[in-house]
Amino acid sequence: MPPTPHIELSDVTFSRDGRVVIDAVTLSLSERRIGIVGRNGSGKSTLLRLIAGLQAPDRGQIRVAGVDVMSDRKAAIRALGILFQNPDHQIIFPTVEEEIAFGLTQLGATRGAARARARAVLQAHGRADWADRSTHTLSQGQRHYLCLMAVLAMEPAAILMDEPFTGLDLPTTMQLNRILADLDQQLVVVTHAPALLEGFDRVLWLDEGRLRADGPAAAVLHDFTAEMRALGGHEPCWP
Repeated sequence: MPPTPHIELSDVTFSRDGRVVIDAVTLSLSERRIGIVGRNGSGKSTLLRLIAGLQAPDRGQIRVAGVDVMSDRKAAIRALGILFQNPDHQIIFPTVEEEIAFGLTQLGATRGAARARARAVLQAHGRADWADRSTHTLSQGQRHYLCLMAVLAMEPAAILMDEPFTGLDLPTTMQLNRILADLDQQLVVVTHAPALLEGFDRVLWLDEGRLRADGPAAAVLHDFTAEMRALGGHEPCWP
């Protein structure tokens, strides 16, 4: 397992359609478990995509383990995995084995080696019988699990997660949460559910693209939850 990457954002700004979404954010992230909270439109998902190198900032620099994520994409892919809110936006291949193998070929593995590694990952997770299954026959929870296995197969040092349990029932959420709790990787998790971040090392609270708070999970979540409850008692409260 690679060492935990040091994620550095220096004066990062990003705009969309003339609106500033991320506003001069500077961060140094080295903790094992980091959560990101904020209202809809606060910039949480955009921040993850910027860290992953999927969007280029208008200004500033993002480095992971000393590597600029925009200038060295292969190094960025090796260091970081990302799980989107909707697995259907991530799954592109017809079978489970092909889906897991794809990321490995992007890292330079031969097709045969990638398929062998994919089967080994499935075996390790007790899902060897999934190898030839059509991805379209999987349930919502199973598709989330497939995306996670595809990321883990690439052995990144950090995993970025955007609302990882959206649309899942409680038993599936609990199962996936247990899997995530046991991972060695650094996790950076965006969520609207503060309870999922209890016990995390650090929480960032984004508000209109700026850092409203940054600190230990208990303190930040207390203040965030209190404000959300206060806002919920007034109309209108839409962003």
